[in-house]
Amino acid sequence: MQAEFFPSESTILRTPTWYSAEAHDETELRLAPGDYKVTPGERWTVTSLKDGSTVYSGIGPVEIRRGSR
Repeated sequence: MQAEFFPSESTILRTPTWYSAEAHDETELRLAPGDYKVTPGERWTVTSLKDGSTVYSGIGPVEIRRGSR
């Protein structure tokens, strides 16, 4: 087993729920926080800067957070 000297940081996408102003969903993302772009609007989008794919499109506001590992 190989030791992980530089553990990769985890990234959390925090999105609101449609049923509550206080509740949020959290989804773990595979890339670093700086690898995503959040675009606010009528439908908020989160895009991967690595490959241009849309990770999220929906109600906002949304946040990209550094997770804990």
